[in-house]
Amino acid sequence: MVKNSALIIVDVQNDFCPGGTLPVPEGDRVVPVLNRYINLFSARSLPIFASRDWHPEKTSHFKDYGGIWPVHCVQLTNGAAFHPDLRLPMEVVVLSKGMDPTKDDYSAFQAVDKTGRPLPAIIKEMGIAHIYVGGLATDYCVRATVLEGLKAGLAVTMLEDASRGVDLQPGDSERAVEEMRKAGAAVANYAEAEQGLSV
Repeated sequence: MVKNSALIIVDVQNDFCPGGTLPVPEGDRVVPVLNRYINLFSARSLPIFASRDWHPEKTSHFKDYGGIWPVHCVQLTNGAAFHPDLRLPMEVVVLSKGMDPTKDDYSAFQAVDKTGRPLPAIIKEMGIAHIYVGGLATDYCVRATVLEGLKAGLAVTMLEDASRGVDLQPGDSERAVEEMRKAGAAVANYAEAEQGLSV
């Protein structure tokens, strides 16, 4: 199972961190933790994916056009860039989502690589059976990615220490973690993930 595992880093972008247009409280705290996970997976030559919101200027995702969110992660802006301290390896597969102006695209499973291949096809092609998911935000894009992974028949581990939530309503993140757990996801911290990958 270990050799069929992959890390998915969800939307650790400037606009979702303090100082951004849609900051997740303490969103930047996930960066050093995720860097440890990156090292863990890189040392085992396991695939690493990094998803990003990559919105056009006008999209139904934004408040100005009928959505619930302020403008964020517009293509080619600094806000859409990955956090500068996130140490993504050269071999990382960058996945872009939210490019369709009529869709929200919370899940990384709705994202495509630079050639346009969707994540589910890449996972199938690489023979990945177990994904480890962390990033921003627990109650939206991390949650959606975990639940879609489970629906796709994958084993999924949600990295609780490498995720932070928006909490539009108090307790949203806790409820999201419980929902993921009930759906079949494992919830782990670094020590537990490291142990699992060493079996």
